[in-house]
Amino acid sequence: MAIYIRFQAPKEVQDLAYDLVEKARDNGKVSKGANEATKQIERGQAKLVVMAEDVTPEEILAHMPILCEEKNTPYTYVPSKQELGSSAGLLVPTAAVAIVNPGKDKAGIENIVKKIESLKKQG
Repeated sequence: MAIYIRFQAPKEVQDLAYDLVEKARDNGKVSKGANEATKQIERGQAKLVVMAEDVTPEEILAHMPILCEEKNTPYTYVPSKQELGSSAGLLVPTAAVAIVNPGKDKAGIENIVKKIESLKKQG
């Protein structure tokens, strides 16, 4: 497991994360890439951060979970940077995506945050 992975997200949470990124891309606002996601977290504007597990070098995302926890920003993981990139509307892989505005699916964000919180308590 990579150094930045704090908990294992089950398939249900991973699928929900991809889905939320797609919906936010279409109806809301997403910031794509580790640098853009970091900026949104620092500004307190990220509602959810989704990180890929297959990022190399791992150091690209090493700061991300710590920063998210400092700023009380929920975050989760998905297995594929390629699939995360395509969910965000990119033709290339991306290490991280920050959902800044979930668009019409605010309830979806609340739902995944509850699931993530319970995962962290178990871990």
